[in-house]
Amino acid sequence: MSALLNYKLEGEGHTVVLIHGLFGSLDNLGLLARDLKNDHQVLSIDLRNHGHSFHSDAHNYALMAADVDQLLTHLDIQQATIIGHSMGGKVAMKLADIAAEKVAQLVILDMAPVAYTERRHENVIAGLEAVLEQKPSSRSEAMAILAKHVEIDGVRQFLGKSMMNQDSVMVWRFNVAALKANYASIMGWEPIARCDIPTLFIKGGDSNYLTAEHQAQVQAQFSHAKAHVIANTGHWLHAEKPAEVLRAIRKFIL
Repeated sequence: MSALLNYKLEGEGHTVVLIHGLFGSLDNLGLLARDLKNDHQVLSIDLRNHGHSFHSDAHNYALMAADVDQLLTHLDIQQATIIGHSMGGKVAMKLADIAAEKVAQLVILDMAPVAYTERRHENVIAGLEAVLEQKPSSRSEAMAILAKHVEIDGVRQFLGKSMMNQDSVMVWRFNVAALKANYASIMGWEPIARCDIPTLFIKGGDSNYLTAEHQAQVQAQFSHAKAHVIANTGHWLHAEKPAEVLRAIRKFIL
């Protein structure tokens, strides 16, 4: 088996697992963790090739779900509620496919169980590679390089959270080469066998990641699926509207 994922375990009670999205880390769902740890045990994880977890040339949903399954076994967590955002949502759905007995409920934040065809991160990958190539010595210099490729300040700030100083050069914690090489797999999806685990899909009202046209594929794979829309928010709904997202989660998992 592979190395264990990096994780943070807080609180007591029924376990809730929080899984971040592409280019993220376990801190991304921190607003949710801070609230949920008051009455749950919260397991926040860094997926492979992200945060402080191991780097690997291989990066697909079967492997990522197996990594999470291995960590749950290691921590002797028999059953948990799994919450995943974006790529982490697909990891959560795949975990329900390979280790259904460990998944009490699923909460999927703004992601559908479908293959996406649009390449949404070309500019981000170009920016990440430019920083690696130009070897900036300061954070401000690195952010200036990134700004030539990534227009939205919020996206730059998000990426900047995974920047670190290594031998006086700013580099990324995540494995840019592997994520670029496996990008088609990250955007892709192999439909899973129909799953009867209670599942809540929370959609950002302004986001196009989860739309009405995905409903048939959701129903085909999740027989107990509910949907909840958070109005006036995009793909980063948990960061933009944490109180509303938490309310929806708590109403579902209690």
